[in-house]
Amino acid sequence: MTTATTPLRVTVWGENRHEQRDERVRGHYPEGMHSAIRDGIVENLGDAVTTRFALLNDPEHGLSEEVLAETDVLTWWGHMAHGEVSDEVVDRVQRHVLSGMGLVVLHSGHWSKIFTRLMGTTCTLRWRNESDRELVWTVDPTHPIAEGVPHPIVIPEQEMYGEHFDIPTPDELIFVSSFSGGEVFRSGCTFRRGKGKIFYFSPGDQDYPVYHHRDVRRVIANGVSWARPASPEREVPFLDRYPTDWFLSGEGGQGVGDAEAAGRTA
Repeated sequence: MTTATTPLRVTVWGENRHEQRDERVRGHYPEGMHSAIRDGIVENLGDAVTTRFALLNDPEHGLSEEVLAETDVLTWWGHMAHGEVSDEVVDRVQRHVLSGMGLVVLHSGHWSKIFTRLMGTTCTLRWRNESDRELVWTVDPTHPIAEGVPHPIVIPEQEMYGEHFDIPTPDELIFVSSFSGGEVFRSGCTFRRGKGKIFYFSPGDQDYPVYHHRDVRRVIANGVSWARPASPEREVPFLDRYPTDWFLSGEGGQGVGDAEAAGRTA
């Protein structure tokens, strides 16, 4: 857990598949999209963060229990291989988010297993990939994620994402985007699940150099900073039995977990 005097520990997760297969993507991101995302975070947060990469083809997708235990905020970019992500790893990431780890989900990560799991909806949308201009409008200028961000952010070329976006009503709506075809999209949303904070930000398709855009990088860095854990303890909330008047006696919980409290002994 980071403190006021220790850096925020950020793990940048990426599929790293388009960069290996598509020459156009390699041209935009010769060191991988994950590197551009990481560089933008460091560019804005400097010594206040330490970073590491985790990639789909790494053992356990780079997201072992040890790595997640040492991660304050995880960023997630995926697109063509959502189905290849192990359910065991998704379970592990979900447990850490519920326990307090922050999660920043980017662009097509809306269809990742972890995001759809945490949202409980299809997270589907309308789309078109025809080099649309995207304008990212700030609807909550007082939010920390919007700090230092122009109104609007102008992205000359981008994949269009449009409503309806099948997500739960966000806890906070920070940005909406409009496109040259007239569509609008809730492009910057926050959610809370358990003890964890989640930020979804849509700009960032692999076919365009969006992760080199100064203002997009600023938003992602702000989102990472905002999603930092609020508590030093990393524990999934669980059902526990407390005696009557525990708040007067000072007696703690009896350590009864979900199964025993529900009457199950095995």
